[in-house]
Amino acid sequence: MPGGRLTRQERQQIALGLADDLSYAEIARRLDRPTSTVTREVLRNGGPTGYRAEVAHRATERRAHRSRQAAPRDAQPAPQAHGRDAAAVADFEESLIGVLMASGLSKMTARVLTCIFTTDDGSVTAAHLVQRLQVSPASVSKAITFLEGQGLVRRERAEGGRRERYVADNDVWYQSTIASARANDQLAATAREGVVVLGADTPAAVRLENIARFLDFISESMIRAAEQAREVLHTGPATPPSDAATPGDAEVGDRDR
Repeated sequence: MPGGRLTRQERQQIALGLADDLSYAEIARRLDRPTSTVTREVLRNGGPTGYRAEVAHRATERRAHRSRQAAPRDAQPAPQAHGRDAAAVADFEESLIGVLMASGLSKMTARVLTCIFTTDDGSVTAAHLVQRLQVSPASVSKAITFLEGQGLVRRERAEGGRRERYVADNDVWYQSTIASARANDQLAATAREGVVVLGADTPAAVRLENIARFLDFISESMIRAAEQAREVLHTGPATPPSDAATPGDAEVGDRDR
């Protein structure tokens, strides 16, 4: 598959494919590009409904120009733990940022959350975020405050020090799901207040009651599913049993019997 940056013509083909309601995979197949390349391109440039080929091309050129100006000539990619491919990691981070933005997060918030998610110990300090993302402490603080309000991160005092660490460990997803269910409960309760105000037999009140019933069902299902699946978040990597018997051992055991 061809590498390198997308050309203006390829971006025009992406725009045409989106207009024809083609999937990312189909557009990528026609371009002979990885599906992840097309997905990332669309999500970081307005999404499937807002993508404009010429705007996306100019934005990419501006980013490339700024990168060339900001990077020292002798700059080397930061070393990666566990022998990871630095370019592949950077591509994945861009993809994850794009998906998080498409889900409703601002770009800065998505960058902060991605940084935490891709850190092996799942926690970082404000200073680490400022240095890695090259942003101001105020920008980090604003993003963390939002993420904390959504239940996606939590603050911990660093052991033996005054610094805070921002954590997105496995249990955060459980807590975030429960918080989302509780938000649905609040919306359902408010909808039922509208039923009383508007009159129970009116079309508007019937609509609000149906919304409330729907949200009740969704919340109950979310909480039940979260409780049942919680242990999945704490499952470690699969490892072969160390005491597995070899074929020879099995044959000896059969003869002994």
